[in-house]
Amino acid sequence: MATHVITGAGSGIGAAVARRLHARGDDLVLHARDAARAKELAAEFPGARTLVGDLADPDKLSWALSHQTLPDRVDSLLHIAGVVDLGPVGELTPKSWHRQLNVNLIAPAELTRLFLPQLRVTQGHVVFVNSGSGLNAHAEWAAYAASKHGLKALADALRQEEHANGIRVTSVYPGRTASPMQAKVHQQEGKEYVPARWIDPESVATTVLMALDLPRDAEVNDLTVRPGR
Repeated sequence: MATHVITGAGSGIGAAVARRLHARGDDLVLHARDAARAKELAAEFPGARTLVGDLADPDKLSWALSHQTLPDRVDSLLHIAGVVDLGPVGELTPKSWHRQLNVNLIAPAELTRLFLPQLRVTQGHVVFVNSGSGLNAHAEWAAYAASKHGLKALADALRQEEHANGIRVTSVYPGRTASPMQAKVHQQEGKEYVPARWIDPESVATTVLMALDLPRDAEVNDLTVRPGR
């Protein structure tokens, strides 16, 4: 039974991935931003363990995790949590830049650092659920796209550094996906949100599990998933 550490399991793609892994009997370690959220996740996924730490404050993640029981075994680390705040460069504040860079880039780098010892032992897998914005930047998406471009750089460097240790690294670049984040984006854009127009989170979850379950003779490095409608 594999053990997966997952961020963002509370909604959207992260919840879809967690449900699929939980249903097949894998061991889940779910990250939560606070104790209340951890309690909710534990109730939603019976048998799952939780870890509490604020991704928006990555400087304190090491301290927070040092006061909790970490899993001895980690077969995969799935970075799925993310935040987005749109706005033109001329109006984005340092607070907005810091929040998106912290949650979307620096926290994943720190969690990866903290779990690398376990991942090396199992020759595990690190999956970064990135975004189409990690490949192309558009007007009013500067901060979010910068964080996701940085996440691509993190994944590419990690892949080269840890290849000799048997660690596989995959970046998944979904297009717009029906999720609470997408609802927020549409609100910021002033557009009507119609979930049926966008990718179902379950479809992205299918691609993540495909990468995880691929035989050891192969590795998915980068996978782009676009809306089919």
